[in-house]
Amino acid sequence: MVRPAFAALALVSLAPAACSTTPAPRDAGMLAFEEKAIEVPGFVDFLTIDGDTVWATNRLSREDGMVEQWSQDGLVATVKVPRPCGTMALLDGSLWVANCADLNLYKIDTEAARVEAILDTGIAEPRGETNVVAGAGSVWVPTDAEGLISRIDPQTNETIAQVEVAPGTFFLAFALGNLWAVSSGENLLQRIDPATNEVTGTATLGKQPGFLAAGEGAVWVQEQGDGTVARIDPDSLEVLGRTKVGDDLLYGDIDTGAGLVWLRTTKDQTFVVIDAADGAIRARVGRPEGSGAIRHTPEGVWTSAHDVETINWWTPTP
Repeated sequence: MVRPAFAALALVSLAPAACSTTPAPRDAGMLAFEEKAIEVPGFVDFLTIDGDTVWATNRLSREDGMVEQWSQDGLVATVKVPRPCGTMALLDGSLWVANCADLNLYKIDTEAARVEAILDTGIAEPRGETNVVAGAGSVWVPTDAEGLISRIDPQTNETIAQVEVAPGTFFLAFALGNLWAVSSGENLLQRIDPATNEVTGTATLGKQPGFLAAGEGAVWVQEQGDGTVARIDPDSLEVLGRTKVGDDLLYGDIDTGAGLVWLRTTKDQTFVVIDAADGAIRARVGRPEGSGAIRHTPEGVWTSAHDVETINWWTPTP
């Protein structure tokens, strides 16, 4: 999911196409974003919003890693984590990070910028895409590739439940009252009720599903091998439609907010904006910069690009 810092104005196509598997046209108007790029040496990747700052995973070598807090003005704090891998969760002043070097879960005090606990949980996907999420007062992390998600009490740091899921379940999101989990190997979305810690329904997905987000009335999953984003009804688990973005979506990231779906891409542009109401592509923003993360805020959008060593702040302009 890294070039010298610069600022630019990115002009983006606005496309009013319906949700389908046909690429949306790009010639229906223009939308401008102001871009601020911040130089971040290393391999900056996953992002988590903390007020007007963002926490990012980074590493200088395979075992020389850290999580860093960045503002638009520069580096705020650094905490050593040998090899942080995957999305992080922020809950009650603590940042929860999967560490793939020792297969443990790190709990970081964000105020003091220090590791306050290391939990021997196991990590299901040590290659780098284990998702840690927070919801229902708990922290959730995939801890076994055979199909197990662990639920952590953030006060005691103890595992209070384990959820049996499909093998190869690494991608998680928590929203709309449920934990959502994707198995790439089984091409499956799983809905998990935090009241029972059980899977209550599934949806069959397209080729190589990966990162997902739940919000704006639906669950949105990158079907990475197909180059599509699937929209799933959270109640019926019916696939309501698909937006064709490109040939593939390897690997990128996804978020929701402001009635839109924000999709970090690896080809053609930095990110794509999709209308949550009809699945139409509303904007294609920036240059191709390889893989990275994306997080939406009411004021703007953060992206990362480890291939050109930058974190970018995008502000919509009138």
